[in-house]
Amino acid sequence: MNMKKILLAALLLLAAIPSMHSAEYMREITVAADGSGDFKTITEALEAIRAYMDYRVTVNIKNGEYHEKLIIPSWLENVDFIGEDPENTIITYNDYAKLDNMGTFRTYTMRVDGCDMTFKNLTIRNNAGRVGQAVALHTEGTGLTFENCRFLGDQDTLFLAGHDSELKFDDCYVEGTTDFIFGPATAFFSDCEIHSKADSYITAASTPQDVEIGFVFRNCRLTADPNVKKVYLGRPWRPYAYTAFIDCEMDGHITPAGWDNWRNPDNEKTARYIESGSRGAGSDTARRVSWARTN
Repeated sequence: MNMKKILLAALLLLAAIPSMHSAEYMREITVAADGSGDFKTITEALEAIRAYMDYRVTVNIKNGEYHEKLIIPSWLENVDFIGEDPENTIITYNDYAKLDNMGTFRTYTMRVDGCDMTFKNLTIRNNAGRVGQAVALHTEGTGLTFENCRFLGDQDTLFLAGHDSELKFDDCYVEGTTDFIFGPATAFFSDCEIHSKADSYITAASTPQDVEIGFVFRNCRLTADPNVKKVYLGRPWRPYAYTAFIDCEMDGHITPAGWDNWRNPDNEKTARYIESGSRGAGSDTARRVSWARTN
């Protein structure tokens, strides 16, 4: 076979590849634990999504409890994961840091490495209990939006990682005990309920010095269990931590000081803590720490 025929054969083969793939991959997928959908598990559905695709895929997840430890890989993007009902579409697992010495960062129920994705009407839960660090959601990707979702856990519920990641949480519910929203990402929380289950700290940002904005809570509601009386808005996991509460309603569990330096006075020189337009029983800024900015 001469060179022209070899090239022609190669071109014909390449032309055939898209049609081969189109039969394998789906643009709309239904997951149902009872077997009535395309797949019974979300893990199986992920295998049916084409890598690095230039079109959107919708994964509809029916009501049910999905006991899965999920990794949504970096080669997936442009995917919408839509639950049927946030109260009854539940992704759950129960790893925790002291279990086989796995450490905090392997305890996630769901880890999202992919980008440009939407998650809607879902509960993501780590139900290990009060056994130390136990992450429900771990994000590494950027362009992630969470709408009408619930994040249930205790210590370290949300780990929002990625140096340049930008995330949105709209109309979500987040609960936890200690440092239950933490990490270096830029994350905007709008119209969310942030619920404390113990006297402790809500946020532990580790915003890098060269990142302008870290965690921003806008028009959120800060609530607590009835026996909770002393909760800090945040403490800096690393220097230059950035956290802002803007136009938020704060119940009486928020301590008057507002912020903590994590037993390191040097953090007071670098932490970027902002509070503006607070309202409610815990909103009095008169006794907030002097190194936080209040309006």
